[in-house]
Amino acid sequence: MARSPRWPLTLALCSGYFLVLLDVTVVNVAVPQIGAELRTGSGGLAWTVDAYSVPLAALLLASGAIGDLVGHRKVVLLGFVGFGGASVLCALAPSIGVLVAARAIQGIGAALVLPGTLALLVDNSPDETSRNRLVGAWAAIGGAALPAGPVIGGLLVQAAGWRAVFWLSVPVITLALIPVIRLPGSALRSVRNVDWAGAALLVATLTCFVTAIIQGPAAPRVAVPFAAVAVCALLGFLVLEQRVPQPLLPVPREARRPLGLASLVAGLMNLCALGALFVLTQVFQTVHRLDPLAAGVLTLPAMLPLPLFGAPAGRLATRIGVWRAAAVGLLVAAAGMAGIATDLTTTGTGYIVLALFLAVWGTGLGILTPAIVAAALKATPRAPGLASGASNTARQTGGALGVAIFAAVGGSATAPDFSSNSTVLLMNAAAAFVLAGLLCLGVARHRQPS
Repeated sequence: MARSPRWPLTLALCSGYFLVLLDVTVVNVAVPQIGAELRTGSGGLAWTVDAYSVPLAALLLASGAIGDLVGHRKVVLLGFVGFGGASVLCALAPSIGVLVAARAIQGIGAALVLPGTLALLVDNSPDETSRNRLVGAWAAIGGAALPAGPVIGGLLVQAAGWRAVFWLSVPVITLALIPVIRLPGSALRSVRNVDWAGAALLVATLTCFVTAIIQGPAAPRVAVPFAAVAVCALLGFLVLEQRVPQPLLPVPREARRPLGLASLVAGLMNLCALGALFVLTQVFQTVHRLDPLAAGVLTLPAMLPLPLFGAPAGRLATRIGVWRAAAVGLLVAAAGMAGIATDLTTTGTGYIVLALFLAVWGTGLGILTPAIVAAALKATPRAPGLASGASNTARQTGGALGVAIFAAVGGSATAPDFSSNSTVLLMNAAAAFVLAGLLCLGVARHRQPS
Protein backbone atom coordinates (compact mmCIF):
# COMPACT_ATOMS: atom_id res chain seq x y z
CA MET A 1 0.00 0.00 0.00
CA ALA A 2 1.23 3.50 -0.82
CA ARG A 3 2.55 5.57 2.06
CA SER A 4 1.03 8.89 3.00
CA PRO A 5 3.33 11.70 1.90
CA ARG A 6 4.45 14.32 4.36
CA TRP A 7 4.88 17.89 3.29
CA PRO A 8 8.69 17.89 3.83
CA LEU A 9 9.06 15.07 1.29
CA THR A 10 6.77 16.77 -1.21
CA LEU A 11 8.64 20.05 -0.77
CA ALA A 12 12.02 18.32 -1.10
CA LEU A 13 11.11 16.49 -4.30
CA CYS A 14 9.48 19.53 -5.91
CA SER A 15 12.44 21.71 -4.91
CA GLY A 16 14.83 19.26 -6.53
CA TYR A 17 12.79 19.25 -9.73
CA PHE A 18 12.64 23.05 -9.67
CA LEU A 19 16.43 23.35 -9.31
CA VAL A 20 17.06 20.90 -12.17
CA LEU A 21 14.96 22.96 -14.58
CA LEU A 22 16.10 26.29 -13.09
CA ASP A 23 19.71 25.49 -13.96
CA VAL A 24 18.75 25.20 -17.64
CA THR A 25 18.17 28.99 -17.79
CA VAL A 26 19.51 30.60 -14.61
CA VAL A 27 23.12 30.65 -15.84
CA ASN A 28 22.31 32.59 -19.03
CA VAL A 29 22.23 35.95 -17.26
CA ALA A 30 25.60 35.18 -15.64
CA VAL A 31 27.30 34.39 -18.96
CA PRO A 32 28.78 37.89 -19.59
CA GLN A 33 30.34 38.04 -16.10
CA ILE A 34 31.67 34.49 -16.41
CA GLY A 35 33.28 35.35 -19.74
CA ALA A 36 34.90 38.49 -18.36
CA GLU A 37 36.24 36.93 -15.14
CA LEU A 38 37.39 33.58 -16.55
CA ARG A 39 38.57 35.13 -19.83
CA THR A 40 36.75 32.82 -22.21
CA GLY A 41 35.04 33.36 -25.56
CA SER A 42 31.73 32.25 -26.99
CA GLY A 43 32.82 28.59 -27.16
CA GLY A 44 33.64 28.41 -23.46
CA LEU A 45 30.41 30.20 -22.57
CA ALA A 46 28.40 27.82 -24.73
CA TRP A 47 29.98 24.87 -22.92
CA THR A 48 29.12 26.51 -19.58
CA VAL A 49 25.48 26.02 -20.53
CA ASP A 50 25.73 22.86 -22.64
CA ALA A 51 27.99 20.88 -20.29
CA TYR A 52 24.87 20.75 -18.10
CA SER A 53 22.30 20.23 -20.86
CA VAL A 54 24.11 17.43 -22.74
CA PRO A 55 24.24 14.82 -19.92
CA LEU A 56 20.78 15.87 -18.76
CA ALA A 57 19.37 15.15 -22.22
CA ALA A 58 21.40 12.02 -22.93
CA LEU A 59 20.88 10.29 -19.57
CA LEU A 60 17.20 11.01 -18.87
CA LEU A 61 15.94 7.75 -20.37
CA ALA A 62 18.66 5.64 -18.78
CA SER A 63 18.20 7.19 -15.33
CA GLY A 64 14.49 6.35 -15.37
CA ALA A 65 15.35 2.73 -16.18
CA ILE A 66 18.02 2.67 -13.45
CA GLY A 67 15.46 3.90 -10.94
CA ASP A 68 13.04 1.19 -12.00
CA LEU A 69 15.80 -1.40 -11.51
CA VAL A 70 17.39 -0.39 -8.19
CA GLY A 71 14.79 1.93 -6.66
CA HIS A 72 14.19 5.62 -7.26
CA ARG A 73 15.11 6.63 -3.70
CA LYS A 74 18.74 5.52 -4.20
CA VAL A 75 18.95 7.23 -7.58
CA VAL A 76 17.47 10.51 -6.33
CA LEU A 77 19.82 10.55 -3.32
CA LEU A 78 22.82 9.98 -5.60
CA GLY A 79 21.57 12.71 -7.92
CA PHE A 80 21.08 15.18 -5.06
CA VAL A 81 24.60 14.54 -3.68
CA GLY A 82 26.17 14.84 -7.13
CA PHE A 83 24.21 17.97 -7.99
CA GLY A 84 25.01 19.67 -4.67
CA GLY A 85 28.70 18.75 -4.72
CA ALA A 86 29.05 19.90 -8.33
CA SER A 87 27.34 23.19 -7.45
CA VAL A 88 30.09 23.85 -4.88
CA LEU A 89 32.73 23.08 -7.51
CA CYS A 90 31.02 25.47 -9.95
CA ALA A 91 30.94 28.25 -7.36
CA LEU A 92 34.65 27.81 -6.58
CA ALA A 93 35.82 27.18 -10.16
CA PRO A 94 39.12 29.01 -10.84
CA SER A 95 39.00 28.44 -14.61
CA ILE A 96 36.56 27.75 -17.42
CA GLY A 97 37.79 24.14 -17.68
CA VAL A 98 36.94 23.41 -14.05
CA LEU A 99 33.59 25.17 -14.41
CA VAL A 100 32.64 23.14 -17.50
CA ALA A 101 33.66 19.86 -15.84
CA ALA A 102 31.64 20.72 -12.72
CA ARG A 103 28.65 21.66 -14.86
CA ALA A 104 28.85 18.23 -16.52
CA ILE A 105 28.68 16.54 -13.10
CA GLN A 106 25.74 18.80 -12.28
CA GLY A 107 24.00 17.63 -15.45
CA ILE A 108 24.52 13.97 -14.55
CA GLY A 109 23.06 14.62 -11.10
CA ALA A 110 20.12 16.45 -12.66
CA ALA A 111 19.42 13.53 -15.00
CA LEU A 112 19.33 11.18 -12.00
CA VAL A 113 17.01 13.48 -10.04
CA LEU A 114 14.43 14.46 -12.65
CA PRO A 115 12.55 11.16 -13.34
CA GLY A 116 12.89 9.97 -9.75
CA THR A 117 11.21 12.95 -8.11
CA LEU A 118 7.93 12.23 -9.88
CA ALA A 119 8.23 8.48 -9.28
CA LEU A 120 8.73 8.98 -5.53
CA LEU A 121 5.79 11.37 -5.34
CA VAL A 122 3.56 8.81 -7.04
CA ASP A 123 4.88 5.92 -4.89
CA ASN A 124 4.18 7.85 -1.69
CA SER A 125 0.67 9.07 -2.54
CA PRO A 126 -2.10 7.49 -0.45
CA ASP A 127 -4.80 7.59 -3.15
CA GLU A 128 -5.52 8.69 -6.72
CA THR A 129 -6.90 12.10 -5.72
CA SER A 130 -3.80 12.92 -3.72
CA ARG A 131 -1.60 11.55 -6.51
CA ASN A 132 -3.20 13.79 -9.13
CA ARG A 133 -2.90 16.82 -6.87
CA LEU A 134 0.79 16.18 -6.19
CA VAL A 135 1.57 15.55 -9.86
CA GLY A 136 -0.17 18.82 -10.74
CA ALA A 137 1.87 20.69 -8.12
CA TRP A 138 5.07 19.04 -9.39
CA ALA A 139 4.32 20.10 -12.97
CA ALA A 140 3.36 23.65 -11.96
CA ILE A 141 6.55 24.12 -9.95
CA GLY A 142 8.59 22.87 -12.88
CA GLY A 143 6.78 25.25 -15.20
CA ALA A 144 7.68 28.15 -12.94
CA ALA A 145 11.40 27.37 -13.19
CA LEU A 146 11.83 28.72 -16.73
CA PRO A 147 10.46 32.23 -16.06
CA ALA A 148 12.14 32.31 -12.65
CA GLY A 149 15.58 31.42 -14.02
CA PRO A 150 16.61 34.70 -15.68
CA VAL A 151 15.10 36.83 -12.88
CA ILE A 152 16.69 34.84 -10.04
CA GLY A 153 19.94 34.75 -11.98
CA GLY A 154 19.81 38.51 -12.53
CA LEU A 155 19.18 39.18 -8.85
CA LEU A 156 22.03 36.94 -7.69
CA VAL A 157 24.54 38.13 -10.28
CA GLN A 158 23.83 41.79 -9.59
CA ALA A 159 23.90 41.38 -5.82
CA ALA A 160 26.79 38.96 -5.35
CA GLY A 161 28.36 38.02 -8.69
CA TRP A 162 28.02 34.99 -10.94
CA ARG A 163 29.25 32.49 -8.35
CA ALA A 164 26.13 33.13 -6.25
CA VAL A 165 24.07 31.44 -8.97
CA PHE A 166 25.71 28.14 -8.04
CA TRP A 167 25.79 28.67 -4.27
CA LEU A 168 21.98 28.93 -4.40
CA SER A 169 21.63 25.17 -4.95
CA VAL A 170 23.74 24.08 -1.97
CA PRO A 171 21.40 24.88 0.98
CA VAL A 172 18.32 23.81 -0.99
CA ILE A 173 19.81 20.42 -1.87
CA THR A 174 21.12 19.93 1.68
CA LEU A 175 17.65 20.45 3.15
CA ALA A 176 16.00 18.34 0.45
CA LEU A 177 18.25 15.38 1.27
CA ILE A 178 16.85 14.97 4.79
CA PRO A 179 13.28 13.75 4.04
CA VAL A 180 14.48 11.59 1.14
CA ILE A 181 17.08 9.88 3.38
CA ARG A 182 14.33 9.10 5.89
CA LEU A 183 12.24 7.32 3.27
CA PRO A 184 12.26 3.51 3.30
CA GLY A 185 13.42 1.87 0.07
CA SER A 186 11.03 2.68 -2.78
CA ALA A 187 9.16 -0.07 -4.58
CA LEU A 188 10.71 -1.35 -7.80
CA ARG A 189 8.55 -0.62 -10.82
CA SER A 190 9.96 -3.35 -13.05
CA VAL A 191 12.75 -5.86 -13.38
CA ARG A 192 13.87 -4.69 -16.82
CA ASN A 193 17.56 -4.24 -17.50
CA VAL A 194 19.21 -0.98 -18.41
CA ASP A 195 20.34 -0.52 -22.00
CA TRP A 196 23.83 0.66 -21.03
CA ALA A 197 25.20 0.47 -24.56
CA GLY A 198 22.32 2.57 -25.90
CA ALA A 199 22.83 5.14 -23.15
CA ALA A 200 26.57 5.36 -23.92
CA LEU A 201 25.91 5.80 -27.65
CA LEU A 202 23.34 8.53 -26.92
CA VAL A 203 25.86 10.40 -24.74
CA ALA A 204 28.54 10.06 -27.42
CA THR A 205 26.18 11.25 -30.16
CA LEU A 206 25.06 14.39 -28.40
CA THR A 207 28.48 15.26 -26.93
CA CYS A 208 30.23 14.93 -30.30
CA PHE A 209 27.53 16.84 -32.18
CA VAL A 210 27.68 19.74 -29.73
CA THR A 211 31.48 19.74 -29.79
CA ALA A 212 31.52 19.79 -33.60
CA ILE A 213 29.09 22.72 -33.71
CA ILE A 214 30.91 24.80 -31.08
CA GLN A 215 34.38 24.11 -32.52
CA GLY A 216 33.27 24.50 -36.14
CA PRO A 217 33.93 28.23 -36.67
CA ALA A 218 37.31 28.32 -34.91
CA ALA A 219 38.70 24.83 -35.55
CA PRO A 220 37.03 23.04 -38.48
CA ARG A 221 39.73 20.36 -38.52
CA VAL A 222 38.70 19.44 -34.97
CA ALA A 223 34.99 19.69 -35.75
CA VAL A 224 34.98 17.28 -38.69
CA PRO A 225 36.18 14.18 -36.78
CA PHE A 226 33.75 14.91 -33.96
CA ALA A 227 30.90 15.23 -36.46
CA ALA A 228 31.89 11.91 -38.05
CA VAL A 229 31.96 10.17 -34.67
CA ALA A 230 28.56 11.69 -33.82
CA VAL A 231 27.00 10.34 -37.03
CA CYS A 232 28.47 6.88 -36.46
CA ALA A 233 27.29 6.86 -32.83
CA LEU A 234 23.80 7.93 -33.87
CA LEU A 235 23.60 5.19 -36.52
CA GLY A 236 24.88 2.69 -33.99
CA PHE A 237 22.24 3.79 -31.50
CA LEU A 238 19.43 3.44 -34.04
CA VAL A 239 20.59 -0.04 -35.07
CA LEU A 240 21.07 -1.15 -31.47
CA GLU A 241 17.61 0.04 -30.41
CA GLN A 242 16.09 -2.23 -33.09
CA ARG A 243 17.91 -5.30 -31.79
CA VAL A 244 18.07 -5.16 -27.99
CA PRO A 245 15.16 -6.81 -26.14
CA GLN A 246 14.65 -3.79 -23.84
CA PRO A 247 15.58 -0.57 -25.65
CA LEU A 248 15.68 2.86 -24.05
CA LEU A 249 12.69 3.87 -26.21
CA PRO A 250 10.45 0.85 -26.85
CA VAL A 251 8.22 2.65 -29.36
CA PRO A 252 5.53 0.54 -31.09
CA ARG A 253 5.83 0.55 -34.88
CA GLU A 254 2.49 2.31 -35.42
CA ALA A 255 3.49 5.13 -33.02
CA ARG A 256 6.90 5.88 -34.50
CA ARG A 257 5.84 8.51 -37.02
CA PRO A 258 3.49 10.60 -34.82
CA LEU A 259 5.75 10.33 -31.75
CA GLY A 260 8.80 11.09 -33.89
CA LEU A 261 7.15 14.20 -35.34
CA ALA A 262 5.98 15.39 -31.92
CA SER A 263 9.50 14.90 -30.54
CA LEU A 264 11.00 16.70 -33.54
CA VAL A 265 8.77 19.74 -32.98
CA ALA A 266 9.48 19.67 -29.23
CA GLY A 267 13.21 19.59 -29.95
CA LEU A 268 12.93 22.45 -32.46
CA MET A 269 10.99 24.50 -29.91
CA ASN A 270 13.75 24.27 -27.30
CA LEU A 271 16.49 24.61 -29.90
CA CYS A 272 15.17 28.01 -30.93
CA ALA A 273 13.96 29.11 -27.49
CA LEU A 274 17.09 28.34 -25.45
CA GLY A 275 19.41 29.34 -28.28
CA ALA A 276 17.64 32.68 -28.56
CA LEU A 277 17.71 33.18 -24.79
CA PHE A 278 21.47 32.53 -24.80
CA VAL A 279 22.18 35.34 -27.29
CA LEU A 280 19.47 37.73 -26.06
CA THR A 281 20.81 37.92 -22.50
CA GLN A 282 24.21 38.84 -23.98
CA VAL A 283 22.68 41.41 -26.34
CA PHE A 284 20.83 43.04 -23.45
CA GLN A 285 23.92 43.23 -21.21
CA THR A 286 26.88 43.59 -23.57
CA VAL A 287 25.33 45.55 -26.45
CA HIS A 288 22.58 47.54 -24.70
CA ARG A 289 24.48 47.83 -21.38
CA LEU A 290 21.64 46.66 -19.14
CA ASP A 291 22.56 45.36 -15.71
CA PRO A 292 21.97 41.63 -14.99
CA LEU A 293 18.72 42.19 -13.11
CA ALA A 294 17.25 44.40 -15.83
CA ALA A 295 18.27 41.84 -18.47
CA GLY A 296 16.59 39.07 -16.48
CA VAL A 297 13.41 41.07 -15.99
CA LEU A 298 13.29 41.95 -19.70
CA THR A 299 13.13 38.24 -20.57
CA LEU A 300 10.17 37.74 -18.22
CA PRO A 301 7.47 38.56 -20.83
CA ALA A 302 8.84 35.70 -22.97
CA MET A 303 9.08 33.14 -20.16
CA LEU A 304 6.00 33.93 -18.05
CA PRO A 305 3.34 32.70 -20.55
CA LEU A 306 4.75 29.15 -20.45
CA PRO A 307 3.26 28.22 -17.04
CA LEU A 308 0.30 30.62 -17.35
CA PHE A 309 -1.02 29.32 -20.68
CA GLY A 310 -1.08 25.63 -19.74
CA ALA A 311 -4.82 25.33 -19.03
CA PRO A 312 -6.11 27.66 -21.83
CA ALA A 313 -3.79 25.97 -24.35
CA GLY A 314 -5.07 22.57 -23.24
CA ARG A 315 -8.64 23.67 -23.87
CA LEU A 316 -7.65 25.03 -27.28
CA ALA A 317 -6.02 21.71 -28.20
CA THR A 318 -9.15 19.86 -27.14
CA ARG A 319 -11.31 22.12 -29.29
CA ILE A 320 -9.30 22.31 -32.52
CA GLY A 321 -6.97 19.31 -32.19
CA VAL A 322 -3.43 18.99 -30.89
CA TRP A 323 -1.70 19.49 -34.25
CA ARG A 324 -3.68 22.60 -35.14
CA ALA A 325 -3.01 24.03 -31.68
CA ALA A 326 0.69 23.28 -32.14
CA ALA A 327 0.59 25.08 -35.51
CA VAL A 328 -1.04 28.13 -33.89
CA GLY A 329 1.66 28.20 -31.21
CA LEU A 330 4.45 27.89 -33.76
CA LEU A 331 3.10 30.68 -35.98
CA VAL A 332 2.48 33.04 -33.05
CA ALA A 333 5.98 32.34 -31.71
CA ALA A 334 7.42 32.96 -35.19
CA ALA A 335 5.72 36.36 -35.33
CA GLY A 336 7.18 37.27 -31.95
CA MET A 337 10.66 36.12 -32.92
CA ALA A 338 10.57 38.08 -36.16
CA GLY A 339 9.50 41.17 -34.21
CA ILE A 340 12.34 40.74 -31.71
CA ALA A 341 14.82 40.37 -34.56
CA THR A 342 13.70 43.55 -36.30
CA ASP A 343 13.66 45.50 -33.03
CA LEU A 344 17.08 44.43 -31.73
CA THR A 345 19.12 46.84 -33.82
CA THR A 346 16.78 49.81 -33.32
CA THR A 347 16.07 49.70 -29.56
CA GLY A 348 17.46 52.70 -27.76
CA THR A 349 16.34 53.71 -24.29
CA GLY A 350 12.77 52.38 -24.57
CA TYR A 351 12.02 48.67 -24.37
CA ILE A 352 8.22 48.59 -24.43
CA VAL A 353 7.94 47.43 -28.04
CA LEU A 354 10.63 44.80 -27.50
CA ALA A 355 8.82 43.55 -24.39
CA LEU A 356 5.60 43.24 -26.42
CA PHE A 357 7.36 41.14 -29.07
CA LEU A 358 8.89 39.00 -26.33
CA ALA A 359 5.40 38.49 -24.89
CA VAL A 360 4.08 37.41 -28.31
CA TRP A 361 6.94 34.94 -28.62
CA GLY A 362 6.28 33.58 -25.13
CA THR A 363 2.56 33.31 -25.82
CA GLY A 364 3.29 31.15 -28.85
CA LEU A 365 5.56 28.92 -26.77
CA GLY A 366 2.88 28.76 -24.07
CA ILE A 367 0.36 27.48 -26.63
CA LEU A 368 2.82 25.12 -28.31
CA THR A 369 4.22 23.36 -25.24
CA PRO A 370 1.08 21.60 -23.93
CA ALA A 371 -0.15 20.94 -27.47
CA ILE A 372 2.99 19.09 -28.54
CA VAL A 373 3.14 17.16 -25.25
CA ALA A 374 -0.49 16.14 -25.84
CA ALA A 375 0.43 15.07 -29.38
CA ALA A 376 3.17 12.81 -27.99
CA LEU A 377 0.76 11.33 -25.43
CA LYS A 378 -1.82 10.75 -28.15
CA ALA A 379 0.74 8.80 -30.16
CA THR A 380 1.25 6.30 -27.30
CA PRO A 381 -1.93 6.49 -25.17
CA ARG A 382 -1.11 3.25 -23.33
CA ALA A 383 2.43 4.32 -22.44
CA PRO A 384 2.43 7.90 -21.10
CA GLY A 385 5.86 7.40 -19.53
CA LEU A 386 7.30 6.56 -22.94
CA ALA A 387 5.75 9.68 -24.49
CA SER A 388 7.01 11.85 -21.63
CA GLY A 389 10.51 10.37 -21.84
CA ALA A 390 10.72 10.90 -25.60
CA SER A 391 9.37 14.46 -25.37
CA ASN A 392 11.65 15.48 -22.49
CA THR A 393 14.72 13.96 -24.13
CA ALA A 394 13.94 15.72 -27.41
CA ARG A 395 13.44 19.05 -25.67
CA GLN A 396 16.67 18.86 -23.67
CA THR A 397 18.56 17.69 -26.76
CA GLY A 398 17.14 20.56 -28.79
CA GLY A 399 18.14 23.02 -26.08
CA ALA A 400 21.73 21.77 -26.01
CA LEU A 401 22.03 21.94 -29.80
CA GLY A 402 20.37 25.37 -29.86
CA VAL A 403 22.88 26.94 -27.47
CA ALA A 404 25.74 25.43 -29.48
CA ILE A 405 24.37 26.66 -32.83
CA PHE A 406 23.50 30.16 -31.63
CA ALA A 407 26.87 30.51 -29.89
CA ALA A 408 28.80 29.33 -32.95
CA VAL A 409 26.96 31.58 -35.40
CA GLY A 410 26.55 34.56 -33.06
CA GLY A 411 30.22 34.71 -32.11
CA SER A 412 31.63 36.89 -29.36
CA ALA A 413 29.23 39.34 -27.73
CA THR A 414 31.92 42.03 -27.89
CA ALA A 415 32.34 41.70 -31.67
CA PRO A 416 30.80 44.49 -33.81
CA ASP A 417 28.65 42.04 -35.79
CA PHE A 418 27.17 40.22 -32.78
CA SER A 419 23.88 42.13 -32.91
CA SER A 420 23.47 41.57 -36.65
CA ASN A 421 24.37 37.88 -36.28
CA SER A 422 21.78 37.54 -33.52
CA THR A 423 19.17 39.17 -35.76
CA VAL A 424 19.92 36.67 -38.55
CA LEU A 425 19.67 33.77 -36.08
CA LEU A 426 16.30 34.95 -34.78
CA MET A 427 14.91 35.46 -38.28
CA ASN A 428 15.99 31.95 -39.27
CA ALA A 429 14.44 30.56 -36.09
CA ALA A 430 11.20 32.33 -36.99
CA ALA A 431 11.32 30.79 -40.48
CA ALA A 432 11.90 27.34 -38.97
CA PHE A 433 8.84 27.82 -36.74
CA VAL A 434 6.74 28.79 -39.77
CA LEU A 435 7.82 25.66 -41.66
CA ALA A 436 7.12 23.49 -38.62
CA GLY A 437 3.70 25.14 -38.24
CA LEU A 438 2.84 24.35 -41.86
CA LEU A 439 3.96 20.76 -41.30
CA CYS A 440 1.70 20.47 -38.26
CA LEU A 441 -1.24 21.81 -40.31
CA GLY A 442 -0.51 19.16 -42.92
CA VAL A 443 -0.54 16.45 -40.25
CA ALA A 444 -3.82 17.82 -38.89
CA ARG A 445 -5.49 17.44 -42.29
CA HIS A 446 -4.57 13.76 -42.40
CA ARG A 447 -5.48 13.04 -38.77
CA GLN A 448 -9.04 14.23 -38.45
CA PRO A 449 -10.61 13.36 -35.08
CA SER A 450 -13.23 10.62 -35.26
